[in-house]
Amino acid sequence: MSSTNKVILVTGSNTGIGYDLVHLLAAKGHTVYLASRKEAAGTEAVAKIKKEKNLDVKFVQLDVTDPASVAAAAAKIEKEEGRLNVLVNNAGISEMDKMTPISSPRIDSVRATFETNVVGLIQTTTAFLPLLQASHTAEAPSVIVNVSTDMASNTHMAGPKGFLHEAVPYNTSKAAANSYTIALAHSLKDVGIKVNAVTPGFTSTKLNGFAPGGKTAEQGAAVIAEWALLGREGKTGQFAYDGGEFPW
Repeated sequence: MSSTNKVILVTGSNTGIGYDLVHLLAAKGHTVYLASRKEAAGTEAVAKIKKEKNLDVKFVQLDVTDPASVAAAAAKIEKEEGRLNVLVNNAGISEMDKMTPISSPRIDSVRATFETNVVGLIQTTTAFLPLLQASHTAEAPSVIVNVSTDMASNTHMAGPKGFLHEAVPYNTSKAAANSYTIALAHSLKDVGIKVNAVTPGFTSTKLNGFAPGGKTAEQGAAVIAEWALLGREGKTGQFAYDGGEFPW
């Protein structure tokens, strides 16, 4: 194992952008944990990466909405690796197939989306933060990336290019996650741990019903990979995209 090898966890990574991010990072020589809520789906994804990419990645069962699952995943990685250098909070749901008029949103969808996209993200980050802090050095800082979306930007959505305003559960949950990102980056700034939100941009995945015209999952994952591998001079407290900084 080289001194540049990082131990990386990508939540919700058995499909979509997360899946492609796992194999992109593994191809760079890092130890990557593919996390999935369902064990069968996760182990199948690990086997697929081995077969199609000839890359070895590790699996951890992780349901971000289940405190026991989160704790078990943290204990497993600590036992097997003794460190965690990068946490990518990718797990998320959209409920876009249940969109309703803004005047009468489905409250069950709002609750479910916030439970995964906000509470689950905070719960997971909190559980892994001690391991990230213990692994952190000034020369090789620990990194937290929260995968976001253009629609989490209040500035963007209030402007002429805003779209899908009726996706209330998804948009508001991701905006809330952005707020947490700002707070966490501020609290960890003096320590030196890098915390950023990153939007891959419009990407065609299962999350949006494979809407046409977007980036491929691998293209979206490449945007996130750059921010997952930040070094000492890397920025923190940013909302980033492949063109630079996105407006909060």
